[in-house]
Amino acid sequence: MAFDIDMIKKVYANVVERVDTARKVTGKPLTLAEKILYTHLWDGKPTKSFERGKDYVDFAPDRIACQDATAQMALLQFMQAGKSKVAVPTTVHCDHLIQAKIGASVDLQTALNTSNEVFNFLESVSNKYGIGFWKPGAGIIHQVVLENYAFPGGMMIGTDSHTVNAGGLGMVAIGVGGADAVDVMAGMPWELKFPKLIGVKLTGKLSGWTAPKDVILKVAGIVSAKGGTGAIVEYFGPGATSMSCTGKGTICNMGAEIGATTSTFGYDESMERYLRATGRDEVADEANKIKEYLTGDAEVYANPENYFDQLIEINLDDLMPHLNGPFTPDLATPVGTMTAKAEENDWPIQVEWGLIGSCTNSSYEDLSRAASIAQQAIDKGLKTKAEFGINPGSEQVRFTAERDGILEVFENLDAKIFTNACGPCIGQWGRYEDPKKAPKNSIVHSFNRNFAKRADGNPNTHAFVASPEMVAAIAISGRLDFNPITDTLINEEGEEVMLDEPKGWELPVKGFAVDDPGYLAPVEDGSGINVIVDPESERLQLLTPFTPIGDEIKGAKLLIKAFGKCTTDHISMAGPWLRYRGHLDNISNNCLIGAVNAFNKKTNFVKNQLTGAYDAVPKTQRAYKEAGVKTIVVGDHNYGEGSSREHAAMEPRHLGVVAVLVKSFARIHETNLKKQGMLGLTFANENDYDLIQEDDTFNFLDLNQFQPGKPLTIEVVHSDGSKDVILANHTYNAGQIEWYKEGSALNLIKKQNA
Repeated sequence: MAFDIDMIKKVYANVVERVDTARKVTGKPLTLAEKILYTHLWDGKPTKSFERGKDYVDFAPDRIACQDATAQMALLQFMQAGKSKVAVPTTVHCDHLIQAKIGASVDLQTALNTSNEVFNFLESVSNKYGIGFWKPGAGIIHQVVLENYAFPGGMMIGTDSHTVNAGGLGMVAIGVGGADAVDVMAGMPWELKFPKLIGVKLTGKLSGWTAPKDVILKVAGIVSAKGGTGAIVEYFGPGATSMSCTGKGTICNMGAEIGATTSTFGYDESMERYLRATGRDEVADEANKIKEYLTGDAEVYANPENYFDQLIEINLDDLMPHLNGPFTPDLATPVGTMTAKAEENDWPIQVEWGLIGSCTNSSYEDLSRAASIAQQAIDKGLKTKAEFGINPGSEQVRFTAERDGILEVFENLDAKIFTNACGPCIGQWGRYEDPKKAPKNSIVHSFNRNFAKRADGNPNTHAFVASPEMVAAIAISGRLDFNPITDTLINEEGEEVMLDEPKGWELPVKGFAVDDPGYLAPVEDGSGINVIVDPESERLQLLTPFTPIGDEIKGAKLLIKAFGKCTTDHISMAGPWLRYRGHLDNISNNCLIGAVNAFNKKTNFVKNQLTGAYDAVPKTQRAYKEAGVKTIVVGDHNYGEGSSREHAAMEPRHLGVVAVLVKSFARIHETNLKKQGMLGLTFANENDYDLIQEDDTFNFLDLNQFQPGKPLTIEVVHSDGSKDVILANHTYNAGQIEWYKEGSALNLIKKQNA
């Protein structure tokens, strides 16, 4: 079934004229990313050339996808926007609130019992406002989107940073905060700074133990966790066309781990095969009519150095399998070099768990290749030395894999089959009763992120990212430094055996099958549906509009000076806190509890300048709020890296923080701060970070002159009476300054709708 085929035909009807026009106004051949951007301008046909990395541009995305954790806040905001129906096709996917612990059926029922209030809320809001609803157990949002909604040449946004997964099917798909999604749901344009372009030329062909996952693990090692910020990564070359569609999705998915706006591939035969295999012949037929417009121009790919801001070349013939980590997804280690590195860094060699799944690697192809390794272990008399867990990507993948005997292979190796959901990837893993007292250990997984405490809440868990087949091999060996290309294993008979290269199927030979995919279509007219939120609920809370901060900030106190990496996991943890994603006041009790205080190197332990006592960050901030004292947060580089969760911006805003001043921001988080009517600022001189002291007070000297391109001047008053005056840069344009003046972007939308 092809969802929204009329919308897709409408998009394709405009592509040829708009791309041809864009070539004329830019005076050059176009990359795929540029073609999609220029065909989705809010004003329609292109009339000017935009400067990459500088011009803010209004776009008209084709669709929106929301997962259940972020959908709560997004839909609570949309309910305030004064609209009766979403303006573009939108879906909600229930995949984040299901904890992996016992196994699929038990875990799913537990989630239904414990989060029924939230699921009912999401279903009723979806029904009322014309939103497609995917039930708990239907699958992981990005796998479901790839199977049902992604289409070559389209543009979508989603309230999850791994929305970028849809680039595997030739889209420009971008992760955003809920407020951005609300703009588009309400029929407003979506604003983005026109991205820079990174080209990745792939030559050769993957073979043996090397998988698509290793491409992005290699790229992450090259460019770092922030190297893609503000850029779209476009993959091309013979190595790209030789890969499967779901393999491309894996690569695009983890582009979020280098900070990229998104990643994409040009339309090719693998995408056509995938569209047809997933019941979308009509989409493939329409795409084939304009296929030369759904990939980069030949001149671009022939001379990429002339058209991309940065060019990376990777020969897949030479690429080795990788393990990336721990604690950051860009610390890349090729297999065969792990022993010395682990010993040097005191990483535990013994591996306790191998986990396969997540939105990154849970396709039929992924499971089949990993299962080929599991079957070898059975045939050669091996047992897993580590525990083994599997999360299928969707009910369609699970049903088909069960029919074809793939899941049985894993079960024969004593693997746990978890629900079709995110599970351990986003901290929904019931591994420990008390993670804080858990031991130092190593795990390997096929997920995308491996920040400290992310999977299981244990700060001592060293998590390493690899392909599903490498995860299977390492789980069998039980050793982090196992190299299946060269190393042998001892089986139960005492014999030395080797694992052969993995084998798998790009697509199921018998085709995909499913009894109940888990989809609920909305009613045509939802005006009679009432959405009720219990005022006493601890899970859901209707929103109260934020009050504008104003053009005078004097006497603001320092809440925390964050030291080193401060991701959205540090600012607003997931795991057990997911239960409060729809209740802003309750979830604010996790505000910045994972950030490291630069003055004592502790987490959740900051000085209250009103009392001189040290306490938890949220408690200290609530004391400031009660006293009417404004506060600011100071941070390091790439502040807000990771998830798109806007709670990391809404919580400090709700508690009374007025500004976040850092060395540099991750893109989504900076936008989220702006959307919530806060000041997101960067040090004009990075060394000024070192001037900030624990008892500092801040006076903004020229906030009443807040305007695009003009730095703000801040007087920093130290406890001994001395002062430093520093400059703070910002990227606010005129429209974003209006968000600040109105108190939030949502306030401005309501005002305009009224």
